[in-house]
Amino acid sequence: MQQSGPAITRRVVSVAEGRAASRRWWDHDADSYQEEHGAFLGDVDLVWCPEGLREAEAGLLGAVGGTRVLELGCGAAAGSRWLDGQGARVTALDLSAGMLRQARLAAERSGVRVPLVQADALALPFGAGVFDTVHSAFGAVPFVADSAALMREVFRVLRPGGAWVFAVTHPLRWVFLDDAGEGGLVAVHSYFDRRPYVEEDVAGVPTYIEAHRTVGDRIRDLTAAGFVLRDMVEPEWPPGHEETWGQWSPLRGRLIPGTAIFVAERPAT
Repeated sequence: MQQSGPAITRRVVSVAEGRAASRRWWDHDADSYQEEHGAFLGDVDLVWCPEGLREAEAGLLGAVGGTRVLELGCGAAAGSRWLDGQGARVTALDLSAGMLRQARLAAERSGVRVPLVQADALALPFGAGVFDTVHSAFGAVPFVADSAALMREVFRVLRPGGAWVFAVTHPLRWVFLDDAGEGGLVAVHSYFDRRPYVEEDVAGVPTYIEAHRTVGDRIRDLTAAGFVLRDMVEPEWPPGHEETWGQWSPLRGRLIPGTAIFVAERPAT
């Protein structure tokens, strides 16, 4: 029997379900997402997170001049255009045609054009050892339920000594409701419930999925793939930053971390 309306649940999803849901969601949401967040992200900038940490300040990718860099889940590809300006040879990849359309529009506005590729993060259309760096700022990783498979695929396309840097919602945030106000300060969910967050249509088909991994899970997925974890950055909410982005807000940001940035390396030997 069909449910009477869309549902929100926590359940296991297949790779195919997750891929289809993410593609549909971001194709549909691309314009409104860019309208809401485009000014904050910029057309030529690498902003790691809603806390406003920028690569120009953080230097998490190191010197990129002359290196080959892949942006995974690039969205409108602002980060790739910024890295192009730093001398990197960049490729920007996303599953969503809608987001890549926004990337082309941003290229027209900025005059900075980078190669765009539409592909699945679990099946990267590149050979082994092609890139010096792979990075992702809230792209792909949060929306892939099989985190271990994603880490293996990134490891494959990196050269020995290459870096893998990605930002995701801090795993601790999964304990709380997605509420920017005081309601988002009360723990209501188990941190250890690894089932993905799923929104379904009336037929029970997933329309949006977001996957949860604990901090330990992320580290184990990285190391099992062969990576060495070099750092995990938890950006603090900066003074004077009063902008709210979904569940991210000055109130919550002063008390609990909202973002985790994992800095890993494929060993040189």
